[in-house]
Amino acid sequence: MKTKALSVLLSALMLFLLTACAVPALRGTADLGVVIERASGSVQIVDTTHMSALASVAGLGDLSHASVVFSRDARYAYVFGRDGGLSKIDLLQGVIERRVLQAGNSIGGAISQDGKLIAAQNYAPGGVKVFRADTLELLADLASSFGANGERSKVVGLADAPGQRFVWSLFDADEIWVGDFSNPVAPRIEKFKGIGRQPYDALVTPDGRFYLAGLFGEDGMALLDLWHPEQGVRRILDGYGKGEEKLPVYKMPHLRGWAVAGRLAYVPAVGRHEVLVIDTETWREAGRIPVAGQPVFVIARPDGRQVWVNFAFPDNAQVQVIDVESRQIVKQLAPGKAVLHMEFSPRGESVWISARDDNRIVVYDTATFEPRAQLPASSPSGIFFTSRAARIGF
Repeated sequence: MKTKALSVLLSALMLFLLTACAVPALRGTADLGVVIERASGSVQIVDTTHMSALASVAGLGDLSHASVVFSRDARYAYVFGRDGGLSKIDLLQGVIERRVLQAGNSIGGAISQDGKLIAAQNYAPGGVKVFRADTLELLADLASSFGANGERSKVVGLADAPGQRFVWSLFDADEIWVGDFSNPVAPRIEKFKGIGRQPYDALVTPDGRFYLAGLFGEDGMALLDLWHPEQGVRRILDGYGKGEEKLPVYKMPHLRGWAVAGRLAYVPAVGRHEVLVIDTETWREAGRIPVAGQPVFVIARPDGRQVWVNFAFPDNAQVQVIDVESRQIVKQLAPGKAVLHMEFSPRGESVWISARDDNRIVVYDTATFEPRAQLPASSPSGIFFTSRAARIGF
């Protein structure tokens, strides 16, 4: 009897140990994030508190232009790959839970207000596809309009908005679409045409009210008030480069960083060595700040006191810091070769910067500008933290 009892006890203990090994470590997810490793088609899962890498997840396809959104509970990361792959990663287990090839060429997406829908914006074929967040089951497939080239327009600037809506722009068709996905299998789509030539990227303001699209084909931006869409699209900053010699554009600037400090917004000027300052009460130009090159990302520290800027080639080995109060460059840093992205820790005490050609991530203290940590990474590009899960338009 003793032998039998001991055997039962040992079996129970082994079962407990096996079960325990299958359960993720008990921890929160609010200080987690992912770093895109574009050369290897993988991501690193990182811890922003300890400034360390926790795991690597491979098999994500072409990540030469990849972006990420997070589930409502910040446990899952949805990775949109250049090859049209949409991958759902469990950050606690460090594994791909689901993956679908949903298009031929995709550059990003968004998650709905209630966290139940994932939308992907596609270059080829042009359009937007919407999936269930839990299973990645396809719910809606919306083809874009035809552009002047006779092909379906590339979709850019896809963002979530309040009211279970997604908003996106059509680069080749000069349009903005607003989709109400309260019923995801039968969404209501409102189309705004002739909004300006070649909208290349867009953002939603932090309060979710305004959708702002940058225009590549002309100087200016297109603004849509999502509280009053019946008023149509308004043009702002018309001719901000009028009379100036246009420079070749080596890399499209990104608006998704959305730098807002008080009532002022800071955005990259297309093909110019300037950051434009916009008064968000009047939507008029409030100033310009000369910078070292063509800005790509212009990102505000969470408290709004600083704006950090990185640049296109050939100035992409440096980062400049703007003091919002004085509108002056207060620091110039050299994190490494080919700086591609920056991401602030949730409360802004540090910033993580990817240096692709040096295969590293450098973490800086935003008060002292001193490096705090350095992490090896294979051709790192985008850096995304789970704090985005609670933000509109991210």
